[in-house]
Amino acid sequence: MKTRKALLDALASGPVSGPELAEELGVSRNAVWKRIEELREAGFGIESDGSGYRVESVPEFGGAAVEYGLEAPYSVEYHDAIDSTNARGRELAKAGDSDVVVLADEQTAGRGRLERAWNAPSGGVYMSFVLRPDVAPMEAPLLTLAAAVATTRALREAGVDAGIKWPNDVLLRTTGEKLVGILTEMEGEADRVSWVICGIGVNANVDPDTLPEGATSVREQVGDVDRRVFAQRVIEGFDSLQTDPDAILGAWRELAITLGRRVRVETRDGDVVGEAVDVESPGRLVVETEEGTARVHAGDCEHLRPV
Repeated sequence: MKTRKALLDALASGPVSGPELAEELGVSRNAVWKRIEELREAGFGIESDGSGYRVESVPEFGGAAVEYGLEAPYSVEYHDAIDSTNARGRELAKAGDSDVVVLADEQTAGRGRLERAWNAPSGGVYMSFVLRPDVAPMEAPLLTLAAAVATTRALREAGVDAGIKWPNDVLLRTTGEKLVGILTEMEGEADRVSWVICGIGVNANVDPDTLPEGATSVREQVGDVDRRVFAQRVIEGFDSLQTDPDAILGAWRELAITLGRRVRVETRDGDVVGEAVDVESPGRLVVETEEGTARVHAGDCEHLRPV
């Protein structure tokens, strides 16, 4: 996949000859030809003349399609259907891989927080980032917030009025219907992270009657979205935030629909009820309660009507 990404990056810059590609990729001209044929079989329209190879058309969706023109250092492993992109991401992480996005059209056994089932029919955008970030375990939750920000920004670019409910649910602002589920998993030791899998499931080009009650889709709100471009926006946005962690909290606050709301957060130690006033690193929700200020690290957040 790394070689394919390098080839696609070279093709995206304009016509390029076989010898130039061979030198840039460090492979033989015959190997370049084989890679070009693989892209054609994957649906790329690639022409060749005196100026070299040039891309005339790109498939609607898929791993190579998303990699083409992608301005982020990730290779993409695509599946028409898979049980869980996070499960596959864990396999890759344990095998030593990194900087990979597992992408699927459909998940047959998707899941969310607390092992809850996540409905993931064909037509969605389901992806899991395989990462080896140089962060302490306590800082890893920032990646979850970054995923929510990147996805919300992509949805807004597509015309969907989306916002973030703490910590990482992406909802339709007007109705509170769910558009996106995010699940982050991690393995590491006390002072370092071994790997992180950040999974994002978007109800993109999905019929609303295939979704559970309380959920909606991009199709229902604004019509079908170009999933190739949408996936690229999410990946690029997430990569930009991951490499600039100081920008994550500010971006999250701008898109949050929880701040300023009266909330109930179910935690292991009981419910926290009050007004959500801020979010602090690495993702703590600050709630002003009748007893004083509470800082919540994790829990199920419910938006309440004003008293």
